[in-house]
Amino acid sequence: MWQVIGQSRIVSLLKRSLEKGTIASAYLFSGPPHVGKMTLALNLAQALNCKADESPCGECSSCQKVASAKHADVHIIGFTPAGNVDEAKTRIEIGIDQIRQVQHAASLPPFEGKYKLLIIDGADYLSTEAANCLLKTLEEPMGRVVFVLLAANNSLLPATVVSRCQQLKLLPMVAGEVEAALSNHWGIEPQKAKFLARLCHGCFGWALSAALDDNILEQRSEKLDRLVDIIITDYEERFVYAAELAGQFSQRRDLVWGILDLWLDFWRDLMLIKVGFGEVVTNIDLEATLADLAGRFSFTQIRVVIASLLSAGDELWQNANPRLVLEVLMLSIPRVKRARVAR
Repeated sequence: MWQVIGQSRIVSLLKRSLEKGTIASAYLFSGPPHVGKMTLALNLAQALNCKADESPCGECSSCQKVASAKHADVHIIGFTPAGNVDEAKTRIEIGIDQIRQVQHAASLPPFEGKYKLLIIDGADYLSTEAANCLLKTLEEPMGRVVFVLLAANNSLLPATVVSRCQQLKLLPMVAGEVEAALSNHWGIEPQKAKFLARLCHGCFGWALSAALDDNILEQRSEKLDRLVDIIITDYEERFVYAAELAGQFSQRRDLVWGILDLWLDFWRDLMLIKVGFGEVVTNIDLEATLADLAGRFSFTQIRVVIASLLSAGDELWQNANPRLVLEVLMLSIPRVKRARVAR
């Protein structure tokens, strides 16, 4: 049974390929974080190595080994901190040594299954050397070896690597589908399911994780509380926070992008309230704070912050100096007096 939620078109395509024996030697699954890329990759690994007539069954020893990360022929390669240069220049990447290990694994026949699956998680974090090294392997497909690249941002991958893969884009689900899946398949209380469906932007994996782990929502609240604090604090404290975020970016840039996405949602909500569409805000648990702040800022101020957040995200993707980018962002955020903000 395919476990990925909300990607029926792609599942149907892969099923047809399995039936016809036309599985590609390399795939590129793209889409936002938590949309189901890894789940789909593992489902494909199960389907290719399943021992049942109808695959993936999810119950045979092969399917269970894939699910528990114990299958000898399914390898997952992620990214790790690289280099010993100063913090400002450190980047998170998949290095050439990791890809050489992948090449060695690909050169060996499957050990216990029908196919060997090499899953590169965060392929958009490949270093230039690693991408060029991988390209050589993709140009010479090997029998019973399938590469699956997972990426949030295809534009960061060399076009030559992308062209060697069959591209499958996973699209976010509509909120109603997420809400229904949480309620019907996971037994999540309807009000919480609706709340999480609004927050996840169609990425079911995040919604399910947040439903099962209260720490995720607690961390979200802490980050948004910090945003409100930034709005009312002085520039010296803002620059301290910018330095803190820049330090985090050198180690886990995905966490910083996650914070910027939260902020973008928050300021978008302020704009929606400002123009009279408060019923469709994302952060429905912060309606009092949003209504308060929307009354304190002009439409132009809110629009400037949204543009600055989008610009900061683009510049960070292009490896601009993170501290400089974040300091400029702090300057774009208007201040309110230290009067009490509704929370």
